[in-house]
Amino acid sequence: MSLDISSLDHSAVAGRLRAAGCVFAEDEAGLLIATATGPEELAVMVGRRVAGEPLEHVLGWAEFCGLRISVGPGVFVPRRRTEFLVEQAVSLAHDGAVVVDLCCGSGAVGAAVLAHRPSIELHAVDIDPEAIQYARRNLPHGHVYRGDLYTPLPEGLRGRVDVLVASTPYVPTGAIGLLPPEARLHEPHLALDGGADGLDIVRRVTAAAPDWLAPGAHLLLETSAGQAAAAVTAVTRSGLIPHVAGCDELDATVVTGAVATARPV
Repeated sequence: MSLDISSLDHSAVAGRLRAAGCVFAEDEAGLLIATATGPEELAVMVGRRVAGEPLEHVLGWAEFCGLRISVGPGVFVPRRRTEFLVEQAVSLAHDGAVVVDLCCGSGAVGAAVLAHRPSIELHAVDIDPEAIQYARRNLPHGHVYRGDLYTPLPEGLRGRVDVLVASTPYVPTGAIGLLPPEARLHEPHLALDGGADGLDIVRRVTAAAPDWLAPGAHLLLETSAGQAAAAVTAVTRSGLIPHVAGCDELDATVVTGAVATARPV
């Protein structure tokens, strides 16, 4: 069924979205109408949404920590639960701190931390070339690199990083097929698949973190509640002091690894 809209009619758009199974059809209709430049573009946008594309890809942005983060097809959409990771990072990032955002995707976490701590020195890394294009757009005041985890970071950052934040892929490979179609079909598996137990990238990040962290610094990892114990084991093996924080409202879990205030001589 095609959509024939001769004007920016909220009820017509909402009805079409509702018929396609959109739970928040009224809200989505308002956002699409506000974003479209006219009826023709609106019809195309509604058609994309009805076909199953994530709303954020259709709009071209995602709301995250009160910011509009640019996103598009083929890019991971930042989740609201990750706002808890930002909250934890902001609480640890003092003015002038060196902050590294690994697996940065669109740069949402880095952008949100910068919004709260504009004086920090931010470095962001992702391996996905599509995501990096958006990260550079969302982080005009940060340093953005394409590469595998720590590989592209300047050597001069070793031992200087105050806050190392990583929202890594942490969905177990076998659970990818159970994700909602919006994620499974429209977001890169590279940004979702964390290996057999979901923690392959977490372990790699944690193992190398001590080489980059400054005395008294912190590593922050987003995981699921069920993965927290295994993540704590990885943090402990790397010589960091673990701590687990959770937010029931956001269904969010963050595992932190702290460096001792002074390193042994």
